[in-house]
Amino acid sequence: MGKEAHHGLAPAIQERIASHLAFLYGPARSSGLLERVMALAAAFQAQPSAAPPAPPLSHQDVMLITYGDQFRRPGELPLETLRHFLKSYALPYIRGVHILPFFPYSSDDGFSVIDYRQVNPALGRWEHVHAIASEMRLMVDAVINHVSAQSAWFQAFLQGDPRYRDYFIVVDPQTDLSRVVRPRDLPLLTPFQVGGKTLHLWTTFSADQIDLNYANPQVLLEMLDLLLFYVRNGASIIRLDATAFLWKEVGTPCIHLPQTHRVVKLMRALLDALAPHVYLITETNVPQRENISYFGDGTDEAHLVYQFALPPLVLDALVRGQADILSRWAASLELPSEGVTFFNFTASHDGIGLRPAEGLLPARAIQALVERTVAHGGGVSYRALPHGGQQPYELNINYFDALNPPEEVARQPQRALARFLASQAIMLSMRGLPAVYIHSLIGSRNDPQGVERTGMLRAINRQKLEYEPLQRELADPTSLRHRVYHGYRRLLEARQNHPAFHPYGPQQVLPCPPGVFALLRQAPDGRRRALAIIEVSGQRQEFSLTLPDRPTAQPYDWLNGEALDLDALPLAPYQVRWIDLDGGAPR
Repeated sequence: MGKEAHHGLAPAIQERIASHLAFLYGPARSSGLLERVMALAAAFQAQPSAAPPAPPLSHQDVMLITYGDQFRRPGELPLETLRHFLKSYALPYIRGVHILPFFPYSSDDGFSVIDYRQVNPALGRWEHVHAIASEMRLMVDAVINHVSAQSAWFQAFLQGDPRYRDYFIVVDPQTDLSRVVRPRDLPLLTPFQVGGKTLHLWTTFSADQIDLNYANPQVLLEMLDLLLFYVRNGASIIRLDATAFLWKEVGTPCIHLPQTHRVVKLMRALLDALAPHVYLITETNVPQRENISYFGDGTDEAHLVYQFALPPLVLDALVRGQADILSRWAASLELPSEGVTFFNFTASHDGIGLRPAEGLLPARAIQALVERTVAHGGGVSYRALPHGGQQPYELNINYFDALNPPEEVARQPQRALARFLASQAIMLSMRGLPAVYIHSLIGSRNDPQGVERTGMLRAINRQKLEYEPLQRELADPTSLRHRVYHGYRRLLEARQNHPAFHPYGPQQVLPCPPGVFALLRQAPDGRRRALAIIEVSGQRQEFSLTLPDRPTAQPYDWLNGEALDLDALPLAPYQVRWIDLDGGAPR
């Protein structure tokens, strides 16, 4: 759980790195490659960092997910405006921020990176990033599966520069690639003209995003140096984007290959040695068992993985009014060690992924979510199946709107608000590090104009906002934004007050009526316990709750300021109760 500091590259760390290099590139090359990794480490140690190391994660940590240009204000760079928002509306309730790719880019809202080491001048400069990192835990994207077609690397490749000849993956279009797992329904290869010849290059995500060739060790060295560059510039969490597709080998599915895991393990070993305060998180939007494989043995791979099954399962529970599937899944969650945990969220810059729900939700429940999304003004993204046909893989809709029928928002806004806050309370109660998407925090709705303007379904939940009108709405007690924000802030403030909500603290799902989700949380040292009880059916209930051990004090709901009898526990529709069991919560 704790992260002990190391000075330099200890022999054990060198052995770990050498073994990973030998696995990837063969024993004959590993010695020379290790020397180059050591040189990167020495260069890193010789330069100061832009921000002090962040402390270990605690129950007071929550992350905010946002774009660097989320807010606009005349006469101010967007990163300056973002910092103002963070200081005014996030701190101290939210103490970390994931700024989505803030580099120069050519498409995909930042995920087609032109230059990994520059801040997009339309957003600001490194000094603005450093200022934020000095005040909050900063999470930075390492978009290292692919690079923009407009990047200097790829442009040099097109011009025949021998240095970059093997940075990318050229494939004969007649090659049988039928086993390759596709995340999107797009061509896998894209033709380019190079020296008067047509070459077909591997492009997993789009023709503008050219996959990098990790079979070339120089590419890996570039990326190791890049990770250390991000740490030097204030990153305390590094998100490995599209990790699962990193290594390609014709004749395989090209997803979750052993070489991909070895690359992540190598990165972990280097960070453990040089920056033990930095956490590595893998972004793998795949079914649960595949997702948690990136924990490795619990000590040697990712510190955190995204909890991708959570958004669709929480949505399903509140749509059906039953937490049975959510509860069974939560009870099945296991971690390989006490030193890793989940990254919990319900909404993000992407849609609500359905692949992680495969095998968890029955087909009829998934179809119900698809139909609800369309009825509530959203869209659905599909992927092609290997043997023909299509399957929905993502719901593109604002999470508030996915939960709430438009007519109910108009007629019963308090009920819609309560349902939404119940969904967020489930996420905030789960074991792991919580992450709140900016549009969830400030009560945004669907942005159909963004979809029309860009032609991208995901734009429905990526609206950029003028800052001063937003401030007026947040200050207006009659506005939905005000009610969502202050309701959310109440949850965040209360959560910070109990150590049982520690990201590494154990959780136990408790037996309850089907319309209730109940967790028993415990601080890592075992001294403090709390109950998280969330009503999901929208009905008033009263039930008896049985605990594994008797409370040591009068159960007290510190969120609502109420002493309780667990033998007759009352719940209003969509009510959230956070109950201290040991007499230590603030009264």
